[in-house]
Amino acid sequence: MSSKQVQVAIAILYRQGQFLMQLRDNIPGILYPGLWGLFGGHIEPGETPIEALKRELVEEISYALPSASLFGHYPEPHVFRHVFAVPLTVEVSQLVLGEGWDMGLLTPEQIRQGESYSAKAGQVRPLGPAHQRILLDFLEKGSSLV
Repeated sequence: MSSKQVQVAIAILYRQGQFLMQLRDNIPGILYPGLWGLFGGHIEPGETPIEALKRELVEEISYALPSASLFGHYPEPHVFRHVFAVPLTVEVSQLVLGEGWDMGLLTPEQIRQGESYSAKAGQVRPLGPAHQRILLDFLEKGSSLV
């Protein structure tokens, strides 16, 4: 790992064959503005990836992580993603979106198509390419968890 790589921990949140995703804020300068992505974020100094994921899920959707399984690592030149498979054990209506424009459960078909409608945005928005690739891998390799 390069010292210039940002370390992030992200969750594949799954429930009844669907995947909870965040529609990222449409703010220039952030990664994947206005695109659907997985929940999670930066690993702070001294945190393990799972500790970071627990913190991020509480900050972003007020969700206390029940359990998580490491799904894989996705290294890129500027970001190293630690990806965990996490069961979503509550209804989406019980979550509180603390970060992002919208959230929603996406079907495998929507993930394969690479886009989903957002009621808050009032339009179909694309998935972030790296997050779509991770979910396609999960659908291919890890779907026994769902």
